[in-house]
Amino acid sequence: MSTMNFSVPPELQDFIDRLDKFIDEKITPLQKSDDNERFFDHRREHSRTDWDNGGLPRADWEQLLAKSRRMADEAGFFRLSLPKQYGGQNSEDGRGSNLWMAVIREHLAAKGLGLFNDLQNEHSMVGNFPTVVMLQHYGTDAQKERYIRGTLEGKVRITFGLTEPGHGSDATHMATRGTPETRNGVKGWLLNGAKRWQTGMHAASHCFIFARTQGQDGSQRGISCFIVDRNDPGVKAESYEWTLNMPTDHATVSIKNVWVPESDVLGDLHNGLGVAQAFVHENRIRQAASSLGAAVYCVQESVEYANRRAPFGNPLSHNQGIQFPLVELATQCEMLRQLIRKTAVEMDSMPHVEVEKRIGDKVSMCNYWANRLCCQAADRAIQVHGGNGYSRHFPFEHIWRHHRRYRITEGSEEIQMRKVAAYLFGFGGRKSLYDATNVDAKL
Repeated sequence: MSTMNFSVPPELQDFIDRLDKFIDEKITPLQKSDDNERFFDHRREHSRTDWDNGGLPRADWEQLLAKSRRMADEAGFFRLSLPKQYGGQNSEDGRGSNLWMAVIREHLAAKGLGLFNDLQNEHSMVGNFPTVVMLQHYGTDAQKERYIRGTLEGKVRITFGLTEPGHGSDATHMATRGTPETRNGVKGWLLNGAKRWQTGMHAASHCFIFARTQGQDGSQRGISCFIVDRNDPGVKAESYEWTLNMPTDHATVSIKNVWVPESDVLGDLHNGLGVAQAFVHENRIRQAASSLGAAVYCVQESVEYANRRAPFGNPLSHNQGIQFPLVELATQCEMLRQLIRKTAVEMDSMPHVEVEKRIGDKVSMCNYWANRLCCQAADRAIQVHGGNGYSRHFPFEHIWRHHRRYRITEGSEEIQMRKVAAYLFGFGGRKSLYDATNVDAKL
């Protein structure tokens, strides 16, 4: 019987060591210069938010993030997960794989808040590129050349328009419609509708807009993905929604008589949900790893504080009321780490399109549980730190406010639990995982 190896590959550990050195030597000094600490200490929410401009991110905040990403790119870290043809390292001895990304993202989040990694806007020295993944798997050669290259050069920024004012998890019931229309001999589609929570709209050059082009509400087929120019006069950001964690870049967008040529359809016509799924699994496993890392940070900081803080002459850590909740959280972190890494390895062992069919339930388990665990760990850290934890001088309230969002936005935990149930009980034509009559059943 072969043994299972749970150790981090030497090549990956070497990458992490070099990444940490780069952060210490280049990124941390940048954060400490020119009062950039205001973006990370108790002033962070105010310093990041232009309250008089709709609550949007301040320009100097986004410029700082962009500068650090350029530095990471020049140092060879930022594009790790991308294929070699786009300057990445994917498929090079496992580099850039789902396992590598899971380990790295947990590691960075476990270091706490900083310019090196700020999950409020998916900023990191090791980039995550969901729109690039979609284009990579479904784009035409012309689309890849224009939009992937443009994204990496900073000339293109694409938002994701699936959710609507009246439709969130029920995407198959979306109200946005696309109707065929030929203009000047060019076949295309006329789009009308609205989208909500379209993140990054204030700085976007293009939008992925999903619209029903065929079939009835509720049908998986019949939805298409269109690449829409942000500057089209029919595309308007009606408002930016203020949220639990500011600043906001989450727009409500109206789409009125926007014409798109067939050449700007992404993927097969009427298969837009398949396109949307292209990045879901990779994004969910990576986001789960980040939430795990943030949870680990909260537990570690709480343990250190409990050993250091000594009310009534005795360290807090001597109290079982402090010990036991942190023991439970630490135990869950250890178990979740194994599931995330096991799932990441399995994802790396199969074609991209097979993930949903074979282990979509495991990806959902990792994601919904990691997001919930992070919120629990942040809440416990606030409690252990008492009044200090409640203040903005400690990062736990920020971690809780940000990661609370992921229990909704990565596919709500109820939707993800429903997906697990489909595998578990055999809903939607699936065979139950515990069907004793199935010789291939997973036990």
